[in-house]
Amino acid sequence: MQVAIAQLDAHLARGCRSLYVLLGDEPLLAQEAADAIRRAARQDGAVERVVHTVSGLRFDWGAVLESGSSLSLFSERQLVEIRIPTGKPGKDGGAALQEIARQAHDNTGTITLVLLPRLDKLSRSSAWCAALEQAGVVVPIEPVERPALPTWIAQRLARQGQRVVAGEEGQRTLQFFADRVEGNLLAAHQEIQKLALLHPPGELAFDAVQQAVLDVARYGVPQLAEAVLAGRMTRVQRMLDGLEAEGEAAVRVHYSLAEEIRALQRVHDAIRSGKPLPLALREQRIWGPRERAFERLIPRLTRECLHQLVQSAQIVDGIVKGLKAPDWPIQPWPALHRLAMQLAQVGAATHPPGSRTPR
Repeated sequence: MQVAIAQLDAHLARGCRSLYVLLGDEPLLAQEAADAIRRAARQDGAVERVVHTVSGLRFDWGAVLESGSSLSLFSERQLVEIRIPTGKPGKDGGAALQEIARQAHDNTGTITLVLLPRLDKLSRSSAWCAALEQAGVVVPIEPVERPALPTWIAQRLARQGQRVVAGEEGQRTLQFFADRVEGNLLAAHQEIQKLALLHPPGELAFDAVQQAVLDVARYGVPQLAEAVLAGRMTRVQRMLDGLEAEGEAAVRVHYSLAEEIRALQRVHDAIRSGKPLPLALREQRIWGPRERAFERLIPRLTRECLHQLVQSAQIVDGIVKGLKAPDWPIQPWPALHRLAMQLAQVGAATHPPGSRTPR
């Protein structure tokens, strides 16, 4: 069974199950979920805790199975943690995890906690993963995406008795806070705790937050592509500045932008040849938020606009590799800014009339 992380505390209040699986890459949320399971396990009598971190090809899975099947010397129950940082237990590990899942119903003296990163499609379809999901409680650890981040911050502030000012100023405060900590949830948590140290419970004015919260945002190249397609021009500029400051490779950023342009051209050409849009998107393996962006962009794109974007992408490809082009910046990052803004302007222009393009 699956339990959402927001419902984990309520689930644990009814007592611990024998097997839990935490699945995801967000360190803060994974740590908090694991701590909640550990507290509940102690309350259920599992005072002793044994930790196994899987590493190397010769990891001793026999020791893991032995610790799970042996009785605790110091308490009625024990907590056995199995940490698999790579998400790849190997052949022996896969067999061991299936055995652990099989024993979960019978071994009431052991509570097993398996910590895994986000798994790829092959691992999710494996026999060991299916066994864990069937026998245990799976808690997906999903990242907090940018649109949900202001609400998440407000909820965390409420836990410590603080809140932003009501109305437009409060929303501006939360948006400012989110811009400063996007992509770095652990640092966001620390900044929220800092506000509890600096200010008493109650309302937080914008100026107080602005002076206290550091700019600790971390951006990824895939998120940049999403912002560009959405026409979020202010955010695109901020993300490009952040990626450059973090030392991201200019060639990787260019590849991501160029691939979106090439995908737009391929889908556009397929539509012109008579294929329906849903089929063209499936053939290009475009789905999720990206699919919705393409559905909005494609009907409004012209061949001339696409030709200009493709040409710009080719020019920037040369600049990133050290070539020069007339009327274009010499350095890679200014050229990437120009290319990204060209595509973002197309995304902004294709929003329905009267709608507000998100920042």
